[in-house]
Amino acid sequence: MCPTSPPRRWDGSRAGTRRPRALHVAPDSPTRLLRTAQSVTCRLCGNRLEWYQCSDGRPIGLHPTELTTRAVPARCRWHLSRGVAHPAGDGSAWCRIPHHLICPGLDTTMLTPPLNELRRQLSLRTRRLIDAGAHTPPAVQPQPQPAAAVCRPSRPIAYFLYGYYLADRPLEDIRCVAQTRARHRCPHPVQHPSAPSGIWRLHSPSPGCGQLALPGKAMALYDLSHLPYAEQLRWRTQRCPHHAAAYGAADLALTGWEVFDPLLHRQHIHTRLPDVVRRRKGGRA
Repeated sequence: MCPTSPPRRWDGSRAGTRRPRALHVAPDSPTRLLRTAQSVTCRLCGNRLEWYQCSDGRPIGLHPTELTTRAVPARCRWHLSRGVAHPAGDGSAWCRIPHHLICPGLDTTMLTPPLNELRRQLSLRTRRLIDAGAHTPPAVQPQPQPAAAVCRPSRPIAYFLYGYYLADRPLEDIRCVAQTRARHRCPHPVQHPSAPSGIWRLHSPSPGCGQLALPGKAMALYDLSHLPYAEQLRWRTQRCPHHAAAYGAADLALTGWEVFDPLLHRQHIHTRLPDVVRRRKGGRA
């Protein structure tokens, strides 16, 4: 099947404007994401990519257009089925490829000449976006953190629904993923003042929970296990109290939770509770 794509300008935006139409999530769909909201620009190169959900729940960014299978190695091919991305091909002459393999902002080694040519075209588009002021590459070196900052983990570990999960941002910055009536993402946080909150405590995960444990090391986590099941499910689906009670609201973004693995996420393990000011030598903050 030959891929179909709408006409676009040189910067990747749509050439024509269409009247917006209402979208609905099919009852038998394995994902509740609306595909119209998952087209974003790469923060490294400024080119378009589309976020999809894999069969195991992980998000993956794919190049927006399909490529012939002859130009893509077998281990780099992806196909879509009912809105879910699956590795390898589906038997057709067309496939998808992850964006990070051809991103001009990353030092990647191309495998075939067609992919090198596609990366060159994306590099030219990135240069035109930078020259036009439409894209600013991120800084190479991060900003230094203040010495007397509040000890608050940037990616906290939470415990709910009998599982340990790693957040992609601080708790107060976790935002609802539901769609509003204005077809925008809900601006309300998940940690709402009117809803019951969790408790910070030191705990060491046990092997009986189905996850690996680090012997002799307790870590700080945000415990939500004492809350009702509906409240824990609200945190897992990443919704504010209003959209948790509303039935049928679709998701405009993927949830930021990741199953915690103490071996892969060692850098995010903290051995003391937050809200403690770090003190320098001499006893002063």
